[in-house]
Amino acid sequence: MTASPRAAHLAQLNVATLLHPLDDPRIAPFVEALDPVNATADGAPGFVWRLVADGTADATALRPAGENVIVNMSVWETPEALWDFTYRSGHLEVVRRRRDWFDRHVEAHLVLWWIPAGHVPTVGEALERLADLRANGPSPRAFTFASSFSAAEAAAARTGELLPE
Repeated sequence: MTASPRAAHLAQLNVATLLHPLDDPRIAPFVEALDPVNATADGAPGFVWRLVADGTADATALRPAGENVIVNMSVWETPEALWDFTYRSGHLEVVRRRRDWFDRHVEAHLVLWWIPAGHVPTVGEALERLADLRANGPSPRAFTFASSFSAAEAAAARTGELLPE
């Protein structure tokens, strides 16, 4: 991962509980969409990095959140870049069909947080942020698109500074 001139990048973790194993024919449309969607992400403006399992092109083999839970983790230059990829690209069709492949979540399944440019987040770090969001709600350290915080707010929260009104 190469650092951009920006001081901070936005990291995201998304977890999804599979309704069926990845090799089940009912999940095949999702599996078939992985390579094209990942290629779209890799080429998207503002994309920095994404998690992949060793020797693979995606992270579906990793199961750090449970046997039936897949994770997706990536880093973006801005929230707008992540939003555009998520909701203004071919990825949107996967989002629209998520109920065909994944259980409905009753708790937070997406977490965003700011990292220093050039930092590669670990899965452990990401899961800790998700746990923080689930336990404490949105904050400058763990938030969502609907309850976002700026990099400056996150930095101020880390140092205990009060933000100007």
